[in-house]
Amino acid sequence: MNKISRGIILIKKNGLSDFIPLFLKYAFKSDVYKPMKDFNKIEHYFINKLGLEIGGPSNFYKKDGFLPIYNKAKNIDGINFSNSTVWNGTIDKEKGYLIDGQRIGEQFLFDSVDLSSIKGNVYDFILSCNNIEHFANPIKAVEQWISILKPGGVLIIVAPKKEANFDHNRQIVKFDHLLYDYSHKTGEDDLSHLEEILRQHDLSLDPQAGSYEQFKERSLKNIENRCLHQHVFNLDILQKIFEFFNLLIVNKKQLSRDYVIIGQK
Repeated sequence: MNKISRGIILIKKNGLSDFIPLFLKYAFKSDVYKPMKDFNKIEHYFINKLGLEIGGPSNFYKKDGFLPIYNKAKNIDGINFSNSTVWNGTIDKEKGYLIDGQRIGEQFLFDSVDLSSIKGNVYDFILSCNNIEHFANPIKAVEQWISILKPGGVLIIVAPKKEANFDHNRQIVKFDHLLYDYSHKTGEDDLSHLEEILRQHDLSLDPQAGSYEQFKERSLKNIENRCLHQHVFNLDILQKIFEFFNLLIVNKKQLSRDYVIIGQK
């Protein structure tokens, strides 16, 4: 019996509510896309340029990823909030920023909501893939990223679609809420969304989180691990963030599992 037949039987037996988590688990298992068909129209932003990636590395930017930027750039530095993360394991700053074991730039270890230690508009592009949702104050984070971007440089943000992951029960964040967090200087230790997350998070699609109690325990230590999806985005909200900073929208895409938006300073 194939997966489609099993899915039909599951729907007949238990209804759509039990089928949807199983469908999402298999339909969106891979995190790699084929390269963007019209990438040649934007590759000049990256060829022999200097970039910075927030919270990477990511398959999204590899040679066979949707935006094959790593192999185009002159150098790309990386920044992670800690020398040990659940996504990258232990990070050795002295080895530099590594892609498949090869050094392509410097490795920074500090929180990217404060980039004051990086002086001036030094980068031609900034990359962010599936991490803006982890920020309690995403507008502040984007403001910091833009602050070190050269005039004419581009910012790329990739954010997950809630329909394709454990957030599928949650609501898209309101832009007014993001503005509130920004104006009230919400810190990254904020847990005001924890009750909602614990209630709506689909643990069946997040096996690394463990049981409910284990997930709750990890979430209470979010300032240490940054695993929580603080907010849920769509393309409209991402565009409003870019427009807030007067970024020119170069390109935007809705993919099966992600939203992609590219803005120019």
